[in-house]
Amino acid sequence: MAIPLEDNFTDIIGKAQRGLIISESQLAQKSGVSVDEVHTVREGRVKEDAIRKIAATLQLDADALHTLACEKWTPEAIQLAGLAEFNTPYHDMTVNAYLVWDKASGEAVAFDTGADCTPMLQRARQENVRISLILLTHAHPDHVEDLKKLKRETGAPVYISDREPMDGAESIPEGKQFSVGRLKIETLSTWGHSPGGMTFVVHGLERPVAIVGDSIFAGSMGGGNVSYEDALRNNREKILTLSDETILCPGHGPLSTVANEKAHNPFFAKGAR
Repeated sequence: MAIPLEDNFTDIIGKAQRGLIISESQLAQKSGVSVDEVHTVREGRVKEDAIRKIAATLQLDADALHTLACEKWTPEAIQLAGLAEFNTPYHDMTVNAYLVWDKASGEAVAFDTGADCTPMLQRARQENVRISLILLTHAHPDHVEDLKKLKRETGAPVYISDREPMDGAESIPEGKQFSVGRLKIETLSTWGHSPGGMTFVVHGLERPVAIVGDSIFAGSMGGGNVSYEDALRNNREKILTLSDETILCPGHGPLSTVANEKAHNPFFAKGAR
């Protein structure tokens, strides 16, 4: 079953409003849209003219935002040998974790744990690989909920950004590199949603893969809880400068690609500033 987009167009508007600290009345004034129309759009009604004016005010790409409002875009399904996605329920949402492996060496890397690492452990046994490394994109509870079990079952060392230290994990700086079999993993600091959000770029599969956590989603991004400006900047400068074919593995929602997000993500498509 396909994983739905994490955010709809009203979520995107809300994240941009909060990031730019713009109230609905200010949004109406700045965009030239009535307060009633702003409320209507925020409630999920698709009014193209209002959406486009709101997008311009919030520094979003109007075409991409309207396309998402009309539910006319979702990323194509992606499958890649050596990559598995696990989607587990956590309270009223679902969260992703990932397993990447090198079949030749039989070594694998776990990225986050999700709410339940059991499916990941089962897949590792199915593929006859050993999880020898655990890398955490950030320390939000939904992403590390089952860390104790994953550590106990695998005995693997755990690493997280030194901007976001947590018990049970060793802190690492941006630029730290790992090798697992033939896989090479580089680390990028993509903080803004969390204090130490980290993206892990994996080379050695048929296509490059970036495990991005909540830094960016298919068609959206994590809220700029720590710094909206830095979240945008890090996504633009560190994730969207990767090769277009790079597969993006977000903490919520479906897989995407750099090319997809440059074309379809309202925060980053050509009309966003």
